[in-house]
Amino acid sequence: MGTFKDFDAPVFKDLTSAIRALAMDAVQKANSGHPGMPMGMAEIAEVLWIHHLRHNPGNPEWVDRDRFVLSNGHGSMLIYALLHLTGYDLPMEEIKRFRQFHSKTPGHPEYGYTPGVETTTGPLGQGITNAVGMALAEKVLAAEFNRPGYNIVDHYTYVFLGDGCLMEGISHEACSLAGTLGLGKLICFYDDNGISIDGHVEGWFTDDTPKRFESYGWHVVPNVNGHDPVAIEAAIEAAKQVNNKPSMICCKTVIGLGSPNMANTHSVHGAALGDAEITATRPHIGWHHPPFEIPQEVYSAWDARAKGQRLETEWNQKFTEYAEKHPAEAAEFNRRMAGDLPANWRNHVDSVINQVNAKAETIASRKASQNAIEGLAPILPELIGGSADLAGSNLTLWSGSKGISQKNGGNYVYYGVREFGMSAMMNGLSLHGGLIPYGATFLMFSEYARNALRMAALMKIRNIFVFTHDSIGLGEDGPTHQPVEQTATLRYIPNMDVWRPCDTVESTVSWARAIERKDGPSILIFSRQNLPFQKRDAATVRSIDKGGYVLSEAGNGKAQAILIATGSEMGLAMNAQKALAEEGIHVRVVSMPCTNVFDRQEPSYKDSILSKGVKRVAIEAGVTDFWRKYVGLDGAVVGMDTFGESAPADVLFKHFGFTVENVVKTVKDIL
Repeated sequence: MGTFKDFDAPVFKDLTSAIRALAMDAVQKANSGHPGMPMGMAEIAEVLWIHHLRHNPGNPEWVDRDRFVLSNGHGSMLIYALLHLTGYDLPMEEIKRFRQFHSKTPGHPEYGYTPGVETTTGPLGQGITNAVGMALAEKVLAAEFNRPGYNIVDHYTYVFLGDGCLMEGISHEACSLAGTLGLGKLICFYDDNGISIDGHVEGWFTDDTPKRFESYGWHVVPNVNGHDPVAIEAAIEAAKQVNNKPSMICCKTVIGLGSPNMANTHSVHGAALGDAEITATRPHIGWHHPPFEIPQEVYSAWDARAKGQRLETEWNQKFTEYAEKHPAEAAEFNRRMAGDLPANWRNHVDSVINQVNAKAETIASRKASQNAIEGLAPILPELIGGSADLAGSNLTLWSGSKGISQKNGGNYVYYGVREFGMSAMMNGLSLHGGLIPYGATFLMFSEYARNALRMAALMKIRNIFVFTHDSIGLGEDGPTHQPVEQTATLRYIPNMDVWRPCDTVESTVSWARAIERKDGPSILIFSRQNLPFQKRDAATVRSIDKGGYVLSEAGNGKAQAILIATGSEMGLAMNAQKALAEEGIHVRVVSMPCTNVFDRQEPSYKDSILSKGVKRVAIEAGVTDFWRKYVGLDGAVVGMDTFGESAPADVLFKHFGFTVENVVKTVKDIL
């Protein structure tokens, strides 16, 4: 194609027309999808992907590639067309199978399905927020590993987003923080086409977007003609010159450009154009080829494989020199980007757990969590923490915490009051690689973050969500802050491990297992109030790994009933066991800190813990229905199905029936 100085308009039109044709044909064949955005952003995509994006289709995992995020993920045929045309392992047969069962081209981009897709997008606003996390990861790793003459971490994060992403509140949370942190390697393209599903947006979205982002501290390029490659190129070059601010390039576009009758209408946003309109569109965009047919010269112009391999080879050569001068740093970088834990991790964890067990402390599990971080983090430099303005309550800071600022890297993010933004940024940190994020808020406010938690589970990424103040035990703040249904419903998220430990040992184990888990996220739930230490032998400590285990066997070895408890209710279960024994009723106490892990155990193990034919009572300060799967219809649950009250914790526990007397009565009632 040459440079824009000697810009070849016919070739450029063929390249952009290929995107438009693939988008409208794939959507038509599927009879569902969103052709408007891909057709409207084709020129922006061409300029970015051919002239700026540093990537290697032959190795989508190259660690120093630029990251590209399609935040307006409904326009997924744009990224699929780009990946196909530039040479990724996404053959035309997969384009033809757009939105079909088990295809590599699902309705919205999905991480892990399609090579080159960096994150799962679709819920609007989360893609841009993931990208803020990715850009933050680049900043942190660059500060840690780069050395004079060797910028081995040196890449951009590019984002396409639309009106919908900007209407979602999460975009404010993330973009505000991105400006504060000065993420200069983040460049976003706003597809300002004025159309959403319901029609022209001026009836519900009249924000002055350039001023909004200027107020965040962003570099803004307003009023760019999104169909003029020279203007787009100039805007990107201007953005690259600003290294202390993220950039927003505001592109005026026409949705569905090329469609003679449907462009600039909401009709083209989320439905197939129809055979007649596609027939009319082909000559209108100068495309005279059958559906799914791309001329070789167009493929050749788009092909990024040779260039990508050259870029990666150059980086590999630089990294080889870096390794010669800085061998320890290079080895650490390779370990981190591979997602491996330190070689001495397992021994270190065992040592920390043994120390915690020997101390036998009765403390709040949120404090036990902080102690666990203090014990584990010194050999885990990839651990990057944070809290949504509750560090002093969540206890997420440790002695090695270093706050990240505009001028400095570090390992701790002060997220501010941004629970949803924090969680989706953590997803981006994890997706980037080289870091294991953890972030915290009160359990009640997991509600604000829930969709980001779900996305972490859907993507199967290593991420640790820390939620403290886990029940009515937080007391006087009252029902607005007292979680009742949250723990149970979080357990229902597929592929999410939810730990609610009962003491210092379980808290440490839950942290270790969350860090070790590579195939999905974990939620760690901790108390505000002190929890009694539970004595265990070495074998019992090892059993915690299974998610549920016998903490205390029935006194005569023959359980007449089984008490199942978690977290702050474990002490109550142990006291009830003693009271029942005094009345000649012998019960087993089962601790189940992670029902998700327990459910994955072999049936024989689960049967050994929850013996068939033995009646069971579950005890947890939350909704009762969840526990029916364990206690059955002939069992019982000591829980609560109402909201809490504002009062001291001990008053509340008594009021809601979390007493030894009530547990004893409940056991007697089912026997």
